[in-house]
Amino acid sequence: MRRTVDLRSDTVTRPPPGMRRAMAEAEVDDDVLGKDPTVDRLERRVAELLGKPAALFFPSGTQANQAAMFLHTRPGTEAVCEAESHVFHYEMADAAWLSGVQLNPVESDSGRLTAADVAQAIRPGDRHHPETSLVWIENTHNMHGGVVVPVEAMREVRSLARDRGLPVHLDGARLWNAAAASETSLGEFAAEADTVMVCISKALGCPVGSLLAGPEELVGEAWSVRKRLGGGMRQVGILAAAGLWALENVLPRLSEDHARARALADGCRGIDGVEPLEPATNILMIDLTRPDLRAGDLADRLSERGVMLIATSPKRLRLVTHFDVDDEGIEFALEVLRDELA
Repeated sequence: MRRTVDLRSDTVTRPPPGMRRAMAEAEVDDDVLGKDPTVDRLERRVAELLGKPAALFFPSGTQANQAAMFLHTRPGTEAVCEAESHVFHYEMADAAWLSGVQLNPVESDSGRLTAADVAQAIRPGDRHHPETSLVWIENTHNMHGGVVVPVEAMREVRSLARDRGLPVHLDGARLWNAAAASETSLGEFAAEADTVMVCISKALGCPVGSLLAGPEELVGEAWSVRKRLGGGMRQVGILAAAGLWALENVLPRLSEDHARARALADGCRGIDGVEPLEPATNILMIDLTRPDLRAGDLADRLSERGVMLIATSPKRLRLVTHFDVDDEGIEFALEVLRDELA
């Protein structure tokens, strides 16, 4: 059987046996008519980890993000976000379509929005301009290679936003990785935002699910928004059980994924035509330096040989480590890359 190493994303993981057992044995009820007991446990546990009063389970991170957008803003206003952020590039202009909100993308240093960046983007109140209604932070930052936005920078942004009367939302799809890579707890990061979205299908290896955490009243309103967006699910404890298992068994080992991303970067150094960026967490960006190389073509050739990854631009590849990739997988990927570029 041909060896395959899938580095396209940490969303490609298969539930391991322990997670599957937890899902099969989950206590369930109808989460739309009442409350699924396993969902309730997951929501309470995530709220506790994030230091928020409440949390709500969603089918996806995009839906949870857009619920937060709807709750924090008003039609005809503007949300400030980083220029390469997920909400700007990969959520199909949902802010405009669902909430009537325009996004104001701000260039930053490697995805780390500063208070100065945000201050320049907040509208001055001129009646010809849209009113700023929300500040949006992504941590870790996907398209900047999984960089961690330091809690100190978030604190300064939160202070500025508070002074301007603006809420802050944290797209923390991979906040788990930010905490694992720093000496900062999940709660410390979450404290610098009014609402926080976290994915259990990224980093933690669950098949489905994200949660939106924040004040109890706002999370209560999010239930109605989720309903409007078609996000109500019935015996969803089967999925929530995967999240509870992952918090106990996967969250403590995320540093292993980070170490393997660094091993990938180290192995790429010295290969003609590639220049790896130093990974901060589990995402490695590789720039192609030879004029004859195009990322899409190279990704296709590597995939044919069993190494799957994503081209994010004509000259950049993205590789993401996760618990389905072991040390042998890293060595195999490097061997194929070296051979292909020889």
